[in-house]
Amino acid sequence: MSQAPGSVEPVAIRDELVGQHDAIDVVMAAAADPATLAHAWLITGPPGSGRSTLAYAFAAELLAQGEADGGAHARSLVAARTHPDLAVVATERVVITMDEVRALVAQSQFSPSVARWRVVIIEDADRMAERTSNVLLKALEEPPPRTIWILCAPSEADLLPTIRSRARLLRLRVPSVDDVAGLLVSRDGVEPAEARRAARQAQSHIGMAVRLATDPAARERRARTVELALSIRTTSEAVMAAAEFVELAKADAEEYGQQQADAEREALLRSLGVEPGGTVPPQLRAELRRLEEDQKRRATRSLRDGVDRVLVDLLSVWRDVSLVAAGAPLELVNAEAAEALEGAARRHGAAGALRALDAIALARRRIDANVPPLMALEAMATRFRG
Repeated sequence: MSQAPGSVEPVAIRDELVGQHDAIDVVMAAAADPATLAHAWLITGPPGSGRSTLAYAFAAELLAQGEADGGAHARSLVAARTHPDLAVVATERVVITMDEVRALVAQSQFSPSVARWRVVIIEDADRMAERTSNVLLKALEEPPPRTIWILCAPSEADLLPTIRSRARLLRLRVPSVDDVAGLLVSRDGVEPAEARRAARQAQSHIGMAVRLATDPAARERRARTVELALSIRTTSEAVMAAAEFVELAKADAEEYGQQQADAEREALLRSLGVEPGGTVPPQLRAELRRLEEDQKRRATRSLRDGVDRVLVDLLSVWRDVSLVAAGAPLELVNAEAAEALEGAARRHGAAGALRALDAIALARRRIDANVPPLMALEAMATRFRG
């Protein structure tokens, strides 16, 4: 999922990307030394580790070079995704299409218009089919001299070996719960205890930790997901729980989508010089309409992401059940539900918890294969009965 637009200055990035100082040093050094700058980069790491945040910070450093104001204007344009020498595919659909990649490849052939470099970013590059990846491969094999490609993916294994071999790899790690909690305290003013709870429940996913710390509705939806997972005893309860899981995912997707849309609109207006609440001049309204059309196209992807967030929470539940059943002395993600977890551990045992984890993994594969979410979640929830 894309980060909301925001500041990408180097000092701020060291605060935003907690636990990733080595990766930041690498991209900053590369941006400062064109002689050693690779033409393609692959940034990998688990969800919430900051792949896209680092990609845009890197782009900002490249596009800010040589500006009289120290790069402030270029960084603001990158933050709003409106820099003329920045091209982006941010996976607004379930998959990245061949037409989107062809358009990027065509753009990559042009010389930069105002900056020293043209930067092309593909978020979630793992969402390219093999045929689409081959279109990109041709561009990476014969790169224009001033074009830099930055690909983001959970793992290098998610891309074709031929693409991996043509890109410099940067691996991001999962930040610790304490690191994420510290960020929430210092940057967002969250109380330390609340920050640590949010970081723990988000499993160190920075964006989700922010939501859980600052959005009561998101906390309630997550708590309800945990409660449902641990309360299923019969097939009818499983079917009803699956339907509620889907509704929780829809509500979460709608709220998150609106928050993201508001942030993008605000950043775009700011980059166009329009004050908050001000009237958009007629000559700038086309930019605003284009943004609104892009946001509408995200509906399918947003629901899939909402369902995936529910599945991640369910994985944490059954991970905790397996730990309790095995007597492992590790911190529980869902410590607030300790009593219910103990009851589930008695009913299911470690083997039952593992079967539930397998059922969640199968549901995710089925949804990726375009099985309707409700159908996949019903089959999954019936495995939670014990």
